[in-house]
Amino acid sequence: MNEINQQIIRFNKKKDFNEDDFFVSSSNKAVFNFLNEWPKWPKNFLSISGEHYSGKSHLTSIFINKHKGIKLNANELNNDDLVRIKNYQNIVIEDFNKEVNENLIYTLIDLIEQNNKYLIFTSIKPIVNLDFNLNDLKSRSKNCLFAKIDNPDDELMFAIILKSFSDRQILIDKKLIDFIIKRIDRSYGKIA
Repeated sequence: MNEINQQIIRFNKKKDFNEDDFFVSSSNKAVFNFLNEWPKWPKNFLSISGEHYSGKSHLTSIFINKHKGIKLNANELNNDDLVRIKNYQNIVIEDFNKEVNENLIYTLIDLIEQNNKYLIFTSIKPIVNLDFNLNDLKSRSKNCLFAKIDNPDDELMFAIILKSFSDRQILIDKKLIDFIIKRIDRSYGKIA
């Protein structure tokens, strides 16, 4: 018997972070609404948490496009970025984790407070649950507003699966999507 060589076909998918492409459901509605309430927040710091692929980057991209801001990756943050942020009212620090430069983040928080700017952290866990070495950063992390994107409900799972196929220009019967939903873990990562 001949050995069959199987190849994986890679479909290049462009990430589109338009507001029209974001599906609001009970899983993410609280975060979506909270971002739309800006600048009427009681504090200038917001921690958005949720698992990978839950829509944190999509939501913050919508926010930045609406309200003129800058988005930076937590692990790539440097002193030059502290100068760059002076031109923006809204700053998003994505993929915040325990490995960040704590002194740099503390300085960033001070700059935000002194200049009455707004800072959004996105992370898997709320930043208050990260065990920082710097005591001042520990106390500042408790002074955030917290918003969490929950595991996807059936309606959101359906929309994500449908959009994923549609983005790749693949037509799929809705019955097949229902079949997938009944058999897949309720996780954004598994859906992706």
